[in-house]
Amino acid sequence: MPCTVCNREIKFGSLLHRARAWDAAAVATGHYARVTRDPRTERFLLWRGADARKDQSDFLWPLSQAQLGAARFPVGALSKPEVRDKARTLGLVTAEKPDSQEICFIPDDDYRGFLRARIPGAFRRGPIVDGAGRVVGEHEGLANYTVGQRRGLGLALGRTVYVSALDPATNTVVVGDAGDVDIETLVADQTNWIAIERLEGPLTVTAQIRHRHEPARATVWPLDNGHVEGQVRVRFESPQRAPAPGQSVVFYDGDLVVGGGVISGRRAEAA
Repeated sequence: MPCTVCNREIKFGSLLHRARAWDAAAVATGHYARVTRDPRTERFLLWRGADARKDQSDFLWPLSQAQLGAARFPVGALSKPEVRDKARTLGLVTAEKPDSQEICFIPDDDYRGFLRARIPGAFRRGPIVDGAGRVVGEHEGLANYTVGQRRGLGLALGRTVYVSALDPATNTVVVGDAGDVDIETLVADQTNWIAIERLEGPLTVTAQIRHRHEPARATVWPLDNGHVEGQVRVRFESPQRAPAPGQSVVFYDGDLVVGGGVISGRRAEAA
């Protein structure tokens, strides 16, 4: 999620604004993604990168039409080996640089240290409870856990359990069985549509709930509850493991990014 916000607000927000002040026509980045323009609708379209293993289109779904129109992705049509070959030809020192999976503003990959220095309250100890509310252990701060996690819980319950929910209001970690984290339906908001102007009714898509997650067939349709603008419900054809509030859900039609949103609710809230 940090990368999607950075792309919208920093790279194609503040940086694009500065670039235009310098009379630059566009901002180019190294994302593995592609942009075209539909000659019929004149909408800018976002596509997966040609190298499926390096695709980063799921980090770009929040971009507006204006931002996509000013985006240039010069490596989007290339494979990673082709990019390295070009870098060698140009004599760039990055040609042999190892791939990085880190967030750029946490170069040492110490997420907990970064958060502890800025949000110490996220590391308050609190209860771990099961689905019935029984206390089964103690956690060392909500920031140490994520929905779907099964390792490092420090529990001896005689069976494998997973983090099924985090409750900041009560500083509680909730654990359950695999069935408690396998979800068929979720709700998302903060939606942004790229291939279409708006979602008018049910739409069959493949939906991706985290980076490098295998997209799954789903139906997405708008919710008009009068409270949250742009809210949608997503129902998967088969249960998906641990979609978590705050993560992106990105909607595809083949390699075309239809749009995306931020997961706000899981199963019980979506029923």
